[in-house]
Amino acid sequence: MFEAAELGRRLNKAEFESKLPALRAQLLDAQFETRNHKSPVIVIVSGADGAGKGELVQRLNEWLDPRGVETHAFWDESDEERERPAYWRFWRAMPARGRIGIFFGSWFTTPIIRRVYGKIKRRRFEAELEQIAAFEQMLVADGAVIVKFWLHLPRKEQRRALERLEKMNRATPTDWKHFQLYKKFKSVSEQACRATSSREAPWHVIEATDRRYREFTVGSILLKTLKEKLKIGQDALPRVRRRSNAALPAKSILDRVDLKQTLTDKEYRKLLESLQARLGKLAWAARAKKRSVVMVFEGWDAAGKGSAIRRVTGAMDPRLYRVVGIAAPTDEERAHHYLWRFWRHLPRAGRMTIFDRSWYGRVLVERVEGFAKPQEWGRAYQEINEFEDQLTGGGIIVAKFWVHIGADEQLRRFKERQTIAHKRYKITEEDWRNRNKWDDYKLAVDEMVARCSTAAAPWTLVAGNDKKFARIQILKTIVKRLEESL
Repeated sequence: MFEAAELGRRLNKAEFESKLPALRAQLLDAQFETRNHKSPVIVIVSGADGAGKGELVQRLNEWLDPRGVETHAFWDESDEERERPAYWRFWRAMPARGRIGIFFGSWFTTPIIRRVYGKIKRRRFEAELEQIAAFEQMLVADGAVIVKFWLHLPRKEQRRALERLEKMNRATPTDWKHFQLYKKFKSVSEQACRATSSREAPWHVIEATDRRYREFTVGSILLKTLKEKLKIGQDALPRVRRRSNAALPAKSILDRVDLKQTLTDKEYRKLLESLQARLGKLAWAARAKKRSVVMVFEGWDAAGKGSAIRRVTGAMDPRLYRVVGIAAPTDEERAHHYLWRFWRHLPRAGRMTIFDRSWYGRVLVERVEGFAKPQEWGRAYQEINEFEDQLTGGGIIVAKFWVHIGADEQLRRFKERQTIAHKRYKITEEDWRNRNKWDDYKLAVDEMVARCSTAAAPWTLVAGNDKKFARIQILKTIVKRLEESL
């Protein structure tokens, strides 16, 4: 694969200067069209040390309108980044729709270096490459344009490049250390490029010996890719047949929840005090061991999610947790992949984030109400599973709750809210509209639980007709999860 970038290609100065003005003008036109098309563009610049990656990034910033470009250099990890899953730093840098993000280094860098230095074995490396490929496919399916450049140098040319950098006091000991492992880097990098080069997001291996050839070739490929991809809209993606309004199965998953379970006031007070005390200690134990916790609360309108969350937070020091209430996405959030806003809220090591509603809105309200297209919510199950795999793989403890109540109990609570002054604000016209689609939501919940309950991040179906029982069930589950994990 890399041998094709060792042919000695060059571009003389006269030809470069004669062709460059037209290329720059067309790149700007394509960039403006990208804004109108509302597609995020991710340009990845990777490759050999000394191959001119930094110069190329500077050149792209010079050629493009800087008002629509964001450049991110992924070099040393900060403490804040190390305390979260590996992809958190990349999600934070994702360009909004209509903007271009230039990534100097990327999600490929660390796996390649770790493999070269023997810090991960072959199977782990291959698994990480599969994760990268799936991640890029998810972004592309959401409309992103990914353009990946690998700048290659033959070994002799890399030595010359590093010697030039040495004279300018720009070469580092790490550069020379990597150079001593040239063959290993070449082999591992080629494996990474082969495994993650797809039709939608191919690698472009660029011969980087000659600066003018390198820059003009990259600019030309970027221009060609933008022109081709801008013709592809979301409607061109494969359709997934929508199942909303389909007949409910004879026996659904939610029907298995025993809603008759109750607790007496005495039982409730005794269990509440005991479980909150244990949870308070476990929260500090998680802090000491730097284990983060993510809790997800979903459920029917008026199911009691808010009151259950208050019993959970009431057990813990407020410095250890944060509650994030999820409402309709803002304009900024709609300009990104739907998971972007949730990645932003992931806790640092030893802390907890409690989501009141979550990313599951994609396969619930957005599915039922038609806010997401069938192909969008249809692929979301796998995207969510991969997202949660990254959370648990990064050491985060995940607990997910669906608070279930019967339709009759919901109606009773709705009417109660209408008659009690301090609860009246909780009932809206939207709640009544959602109730009219009970069967559609029930079908969506069934599929959500069936497809997104995993060993590492299982769903807990909470019997919510009796609020006291529901709160205790939730506290018991959290305490058990923390005790097992810690």
